[in-house]
Amino acid sequence: MTDRTGSSAVLFQLARQSLSYGEQRVLDDITLTIRHGEKVALLGPSGAGKSTLLNLLYRQQPECSAWQPQGGGLVDLLSVYQNIFIGALDRVGSLPALWNLLCPLPAHRRAIEALAQLLGLQEKLWQSADRLSGGQRQRVAIGRALYRQQPVFLGDEPVSSVDPLQAEALLKHLLEKHETAVVSLHNRQLALDHFDRVVVLRDGRICCDCPASELNAARLDEFYQQPDSPAYERPEPASEGWVIRTS
Repeated sequence: MTDRTGSSAVLFQLARQSLSYGEQRVLDDITLTIRHGEKVALLGPSGAGKSTLLNLLYRQQPECSAWQPQGGGLVDLLSVYQNIFIGALDRVGSLPALWNLLCPLPAHRRAIEALAQLLGLQEKLWQSADRLSGGQRQRVAIGRALYRQQPVFLGDEPVSSVDPLQAEALLKHLLEKHETAVVSLHNRQLALDHFDRVVVLRDGRICCDCPASELNAARLDEFYQQPDSPAYERPEPASEGWVIRTS
């Protein structure tokens, strides 16, 4: 998907966007453009505003996005099968969806069983979500996002509760199945290894927006240090690809 200039089409765009909850400024003067086909890792300390930013992006393109919020957003009393099936509600009529709660539709059952096998959930398919571990719940949320079958994936810490090897495999699968992705992560190495662009938030502002190839783990670590720490040094541009925004 390209625009008239031959560049990839813009999917998400924020221009000097700020957001406050009461007297607390959560996002401050955010300018950000995400184009079709980009795989963007969203990094930053806890409380930097990553979840809020992802929510703003989702509101711009809800119809073409698979959204995995932090915590998964599962319905505890529904089974694993039913929680994954929720991803298909937009393409299934109301009556078939209601019937599926009582008697799983054959085509959907086969597809979801195959997906559960891929996610290691085949033994849990008919258990309610409230009986699952944190890692299992996160895999169900990933299954629901995949079953939504949309071109865009927006994930808020989508693999934080699974072991490192499984996290990497699941993240790779999510990126392969979606044309565009914006994903909040705590694991900086995953961002460097699997994304073509990294955006770092700090105190509600974008302090870095550049290709992942121009970063390394040590450089990213500097964004997580406290300004009054003896080890803290204000990051300097690594190359022309750096964009440091302070206002």
